[in-house]
Amino acid sequence: MIRGLFITLEGGEGAGKSTSLAFVRDFLEQTGRRVIVTREPGGTPLGEKIREILLHSREDMRVDTELLLMFAARAEHLARVIRPTLAEGTCVVCDRFTDATYAYQGGGRGVPESRIRILEEWVQKGLRPDLTLLLDIPVEQGLARAGQRSVPDRFEREKIDFFERVRNHYLAAAANEPQRVRVINAACEIPEVQAQLRNALEVILQ
Repeated sequence: MIRGLFITLEGGEGAGKSTSLAFVRDFLEQTGRRVIVTREPGGTPLGEKIREILLHSREDMRVDTELLLMFAARAEHLARVIRPTLAEGTCVVCDRFTDATYAYQGGGRGVPESRIRILEEWVQKGLRPDLTLLLDIPVEQGLARAGQRSVPDRFEREKIDFFERVRNHYLAAAANEPQRVRVINAACEIPEVQAQLRNALEVILQ
């Protein structure tokens, strides 16, 4: 049996990941593939509890604690959802994955990449996305969109320079791995964004 494709969507606040996730799922299903959509942190009952702590805890949290909780949720997610689903030949479309950890905890919080890489190798054992769709949008525009959505969580309450560092880290990752990380201009209107997503997906499906 052919392993399913592992596709992740990344991007800063207000980049439109929810709309794009639905489009990617529908596009893959139209090609005859089985698809599940999941998210990080989360994706499992335990992972969702960890997500609640990470996004909504009112207690002060050390950066190392935040990083380890991210990978704790990811370990559960990989073991219970991602690996078994891929092994069945089903595609996994995930809202954020380890690129987000490098961007938010690495770029945003200043955790050394070497420390994140150790955890990545330990938890993932070489498993990485086949394709990462990076929804890129100027920080101020993205935050303005996100502010219209809901009450901000722990990350959304950070200052603008935090999000600039996150965006720069994402773009550096895309420059370093252009075959895996495809930059999508998310500042465009939805039909244009979806055309870019379609083009990126068609390449990997060839």
